[in-house]
Amino acid sequence: MLNMAEGVARLGALAESPIVATLAAAFARAGHELSIVGGPVRDALLGRAINDLDFTTDAHADAILKIVKPISTAQWDVGREFGTIGARIRDPRTGLAEQVEITTYRADSYDGVTRRPTVEFGDTLEPDLARCDFTVNAMALRVPARTLVDPSGGVEDLIARTLRTPADPRISFGDDPLRMLRAARFSAQLGFEVEPATVEAMNELRETLSIVSPERIQAELVRLLQTDDQVRGIRLLVDTGLMELF
Repeated sequence: MLNMAEGVARLGALAESPIVATLAAAFARAGHELSIVGGPVRDALLGRAINDLDFTTDAHADAILKIVKPISTAQWDVGREFGTIGARIRDPRTGLAEQVEITTYRADSYDGVTRRPTVEFGDTLEPDLARCDFTVNAMALRVPARTLVDPSGGVEDLIARTLRTPADPRISFGDDPLRMLRAARFSAQLGFEVEPATVEAMNELRETLSIVSPERIQAELVRLLQTDDQVRGIRLLVDTGLMELF
């Protein structure tokens, strides 16, 4: 069961970690917002290990690069067209560097024919979070303010151990059918139940998986098989008819 007092303490410790504090201070000096987003926030609340740090900001790619260059040992911009800049940020105490990714707020749209979105950059955090796959991944921690932003009830779903999409699941899976496989993977990874309306949408929309490349399907299956409870996820894929498609 989620202990909120312990979870809040872990969020505070995450915000105070040297890498996060260094980045937060740099973006604040430049007059830009910065938030930790997605998996790190979820895992901090759950007491799980945090392996990657993902951030979101109102700054665009050129501004992100300008901010991180003085505090990083390397930068890369292979995701520039999607607003993503990667960097290795130096820990001011040890001199060691940790890899992070920072992405501009997005407000994408999908054509329903491919998984490739029409990239549109946004100005505020909440609409960016609404694009996420599940509510438990649609939370952000503003830094350095340490404010939790949870517009779709992710904390409540963590407590209930439930996977649910922020938007209508038919819209969410219609935008990106790969999210149906992610439902199985996160169910296995976190030990959560997928709520009935989401399972129903997976049944109804399973044929749309045809627009997803075999390579992306394979990658999700590999991640599923690396979880502690693979059977839970595989059973969901079988029950919804998704397994038959690949």
